[in-house]
Amino acid sequence: MSSVPATSTKPVTKLGRQWREWSKHKYYFVLLLPGLAYFALFHYWPMAGITVAFKDFRLLEGIMGSPWAGLKWFRILFEAPDFWTAMKNTIIISFYKLIFNFPAPIVLALLLNEVYNSTFKRWVQTIVYFPHFLSWVILGGILFSLFSSGSGLISFLGMKTSPLMDPGSFRSFLVLSEMWKEMGWGTIIYLAAISGINPELYEAARMDGANRFHLVRYITLPSITNTIVILLILRTGQILHVGFEQIFILYNPLVFDVSDVLDTYVYRLGLTMGRYSFATAAGLFQSFVGLLLLLVTNGVARRMGERGIW
Repeated sequence: MSSVPATSTKPVTKLGRQWREWSKHKYYFVLLLPGLAYFALFHYWPMAGITVAFKDFRLLEGIMGSPWAGLKWFRILFEAPDFWTAMKNTIIISFYKLIFNFPAPIVLALLLNEVYNSTFKRWVQTIVYFPHFLSWVILGGILFSLFSSGSGLISFLGMKTSPLMDPGSFRSFLVLSEMWKEMGWGTIIYLAAISGINPELYEAARMDGANRFHLVRYITLPSITNTIVILLILRTGQILHVGFEQIFILYNPLVFDVSDVLDTYVYRLGLTMGRYSFATAAGLFQSFVGLLLLLVTNGVARRMGERGIW
């Protein structure tokens, strides 16, 4: 009898499995290269400039030639009264926007989802999406024309002074104007999440006697909770960035005490006054606080049973 020699198979190593996966999806990684190159060149490579916050930066000597200063600029930053005024304004405006502007796209998405007339729905979506595509320069001109002192709209609404000139109402004006601009665009994500809900869930609920309110409360909202949590985590990480373009276009000396935020503070010190090390220290502090809040909110979300970002 002739015996067939047994073929010995070597176990596949972890490196071999990884190489097999890379080879299987190699074209997807090729498509990913332009995005990786963009982030490497324009987001990670410029991070070397944060060393300016720890140096006495001199423009002629460059970053590498400037002498080290340690934490000098951070001490000066925390001792500056203007910094804490800007910090207070940033936190107040950011929380206003978080409380009022974050739920607005959710509510609008739920309302649009209940509209059965597709023609009317498309018209509403077009109208509410449109402001997002206009820059704050254009919108600022429109808002100044509508709410400037002596304008017909001011008298029509019964206002004695323009909210652009009133320190008591300027923050509210910032919140409402950003809501008008971005609320429609934010609904796209929530409408996409709603469209992924299994229609059989709604049919089963209707058979059990559920009305529209019950469908929204017990099916729609729980189904998009993870999307809401992820966007809330990302929004919390940007809590010290309240929108430089909007405030820079709309604020003026009359409302400076309630509208000067960290973004405008860094711009004013870094570019107009040439205090690059001081402004870099303030910007680095913003990024550190944002990263810390991102980690904390993501951890809280994971402990509450949500998936979070990672």
